[in-house]
Amino acid sequence: MSIDDTIRKWLEDVRARYAELLELSQMPEVTSDHVRAAKVMRELGELTKSAEMCRELVQVEQDLAEARELLEVADDDDERELAESEIEEKDERRRAIFDAAADHLVSHDKLSGRNVILEVRAGTGGDEAALFAGDLFRMYSRFAERVGYKTEVLSVDSTGLGGFKEVVATISGKGVYQQLRFESGGHRVQRVPETEAQGRIHTSMATVAVMPEADEVEVDIKSDDLRIDFYRASGPGGQKVNKTSSAVRIVHEPTGLKVECQDEKSQHKNKARAMKILSSRLLDFHQSKAEAERSSLRRSQIGSGDRNERIRTYNFPQSRVTDHRVNVSVHNLEAVMDGDLTGLIAKLAQHDREARLKFLAEGGS
Repeated sequence: MSIDDTIRKWLEDVRARYAELLELSQMPEVTSDHVRAAKVMRELGELTKSAEMCRELVQVEQDLAEARELLEVADDDDERELAESEIEEKDERRRAIFDAAADHLVSHDKLSGRNVILEVRAGTGGDEAALFAGDLFRMYSRFAERVGYKTEVLSVDSTGLGGFKEVVATISGKGVYQQLRFESGGHRVQRVPETEAQGRIHTSMATVAVMPEADEVEVDIKSDDLRIDFYRASGPGGQKVNKTSSAVRIVHEPTGLKVECQDEKSQHKNKARAMKILSSRLLDFHQSKAEAERSSLRRSQIGSGDRNERIRTYNFPQSRVTDHRVNVSVHNLEAVMDGDLTGLIAKLAQHDREARLKFLAEGGS
């Protein structure tokens, strides 16, 4: 199947599903169930642009066929010229729709417009790794500021030197997941630590996970599957934090996923934050499982998102940042660490688009 045939089939499937959802959205058994109605309306919104492309393609191809019929029966030069002009115009528009549909198919999915849960953890390297985790979190925070996104810290486990063992935050705004989805993985730093007296370069690691924020209707979390413990918070925070059982630990027993929150003085607020993080981790867990089953497509993409996969190196002595997935190096490390990620993100997105288009052209779906 050619790429145009693949795109046509995809658009036709979208059109059929969109019509089905429109019908569902009017059914009393759906409108009376707010959870089901929310799912239907969300999917309708996600498919609207593609359904519009399909409708326009059908109309353009109909106009194109009529113009070709007119050319066949044209009696004079003027009629033939008019028909040929119409054919050229409609054919160009048809090609433009296919190109736009290809871009939409390979560059977007139902999660593209989501806010994200960002997790940054220190890896190997002790205190230096924790400091680097802090640098990475500040890099993403500065990127968010530059493009007008909002960052809210949900949970933090800091060290005495100003670094982080782990920090979890939401980043919200239009298209956040689309922008940051390739940041998941292992980030390596090469530099002389502040605590290094002899000036030796050390190599440390931190891991990043970028997960789409889960909608409450997407992840079914059964209370029987949860083990919830409350305990006294540790670390700074004053008497109230340390002398009340405000911290919460939630374990999702079927998957073994665990979340802890202790930053708020309120037990209720810590539980709400923990559930928000758990929902996104569960969504990410199921998405990753589904991706792994599509192994050929997974291999065509720029990376698995596995935290153990080293994706980027930050070399401070040479002021160089290298992304190993696209084999690109930039010599503006200071700007990158200050949140100037636009260039790297663009290269990653373009590489992913080309890989997906190639996969489609080779008969993938």
